[in-house]
Amino acid sequence: MKKPVELIIFDWDGTLFDSVGQIVASLQFAAQQFNQPLTDAAAKSIIGLGLPEVAQVLFPAVPELHHDILQCYATHYVENSKGDVWFEGVAVMLQDLKAQGLKLAVATGKSRKGLDRVLNQTSSQELFDVTRAASETKSKPDPLMLTEILQATEIHVENAIMVGDTSYDLEMAQNIAMPRIGVSYGVHAPEVLARYNPLAIADDVADLHQLLLKHVNIKQAV
Repeated sequence: MKKPVELIIFDWDGTLFDSVGQIVASLQFAAQQFNQPLTDAAAKSIIGLGLPEVAQVLFPAVPELHHDILQCYATHYVENSKGDVWFEGVAVMLQDLKAQGLKLAVATGKSRKGLDRVLNQTSSQELFDVTRAASETKSKPDPLMLTEILQATEIHVENAIMVGDTSYDLEMAQNIAMPRIGVSYGVHAPEVLARYNPLAIADDVADLHQLLLKHVNIKQAV
């Protein structure tokens, strides 16, 4: 008998939450305030990392400005992201997976303050058994946040699936041999995600929903 899937861990931005555009806009705004060049492609490429790592990658020449740039980014994001919502179909998918008896978790590059804000915004605290933010552990692709989620839920790595839209998500899971599914509607292209040997790559939330049910059912079969 194959091991049953008991836990599905989701990235947040670009996987569950339609926030990539606002993240890029807020990073651009912050960069402009401090006269730092930043392309949209560069800003988009780092989504998924923890904020300190974002600053190190995007603004390596001005470490003395990192704190102020990140504060400016965070303020702009909060003040301008009121329209950010789950992708269509996410609420139904999460509720259905929960009804199947699965544990759900979040592993995100957001800060704890930022994650708590969007959990409140979406009234989704009760859907997730455990959440981990980059500010309270190590940033992706280090697998520490996944290890902590496994420890908190007392579930073995082979009984979990990580779902994410970036190479950081899938590399993090690959680093501890956790099964993983990519989504192509977020940040990184399918050919980038494919490098990390995912079980599958979903083109939209409806596709992801069906893929998750398929892999749960397959792994539960004798």
